[in-house]
Amino acid sequence: MTKNKKKYSKTTFLMNEIIIDLEKIDLVVLFGSNNRKLYKIREYFPDLKLVARGNKLKVIGNKDKILFFENKFQSFIDHIYQYNRLTINQIERLIMEDEKKVLENKDDVILHGTDGKLIKARTVNQRKIVSNIKKNDLLFAIGPAGTGKTYTAVALSVKALKSKEVKRIILTRPAVEAGENLGFLPGDLKEKLDPYMQPLYDALIDMLPSEKLKDYLEQGIIQIAPLAFMRGRTLDKAFVILDEAQNATESQMKMFLTRMGMSAKFIITGDETQIDLPSKQKSGLVQAKEKLEKIEGVSFVFLDEKDVIRHKLVKKIIKAYK
Repeated sequence: MTKNKKKYSKTTFLMNEIIIDLEKIDLVVLFGSNNRKLYKIREYFPDLKLVARGNKLKVIGNKDKILFFENKFQSFIDHIYQYNRLTINQIERLIMEDEKKVLENKDDVILHGTDGKLIKARTVNQRKIVSNIKKNDLLFAIGPAGTGKTYTAVALSVKALKSKEVKRIILTRPAVEAGENLGFLPGDLKEKLDPYMQPLYDALIDMLPSEKLKDYLEQGIIQIAPLAFMRGRTLDKAFVILDEAQNATESQMKMFLTRMGMSAKFIITGDETQIDLPSKQKSGLVQAKEKLEKIEGVSFVFLDEKDVIRHKLVKKIIKAYK
């Protein structure tokens, strides 16, 4: 009986323990209020015992699993040092993907917005949008609401304008709710369009001082218009964004893509799960993905719930609707 006990005690000796010093880390940023993020971390490492006391984190478990945890935990720390934030989505991304890939792009600030706000690419797929548009003139960013598709695209367009890579920005959306027939709505053209274009204005307000934005709009340097107004134009030296592209018809999408002129950049954003077209009408975004995905010079970035940077419930809602 004594021998058996000794044998058992040898197997438990395989359990190891390390203590990680967190003295220089903001524990609220790392673990969240009421240790909400710590609970999430524990879910991903069920075979380890994690005990947080003061500025110390004790980790108990199998040696190999502790080593794996140490590597991942260091990526959390590196992320905080680099971005001064760490969300549950980012924790999940760092655990599930290669942290070197997540953190490799140190230059993730796209531009400095109003009041000194830093406009950054905050997820792996947002960084893919930033890097891919440098290499390709046509990019599709496809994914659910809240993943920063439009915001990142608008930031890139403002950066290109500021650095004089383009002469103008053109932002467009299909006005599906009005059937692209805006005449019956009250007010002048701008008043008719504003409800459909407001998300684009919201992004621009974060990135340009109000007077500068007003001047750009009045001078036509920044143009915001429904997709139907793109017909017949050739868009040279422009950064053009088609937002909510899932609501463009096949003919509209073809029309839009063939507007591309010299020295132009096109980004098309959309969410295939939120198509508002009549049931018999195929989305131009879906068709474009089928036809263009293998063409050299055209880039596709697919975002998912892990890229969501809105309220934590948005991610759960997206998962539920899948």
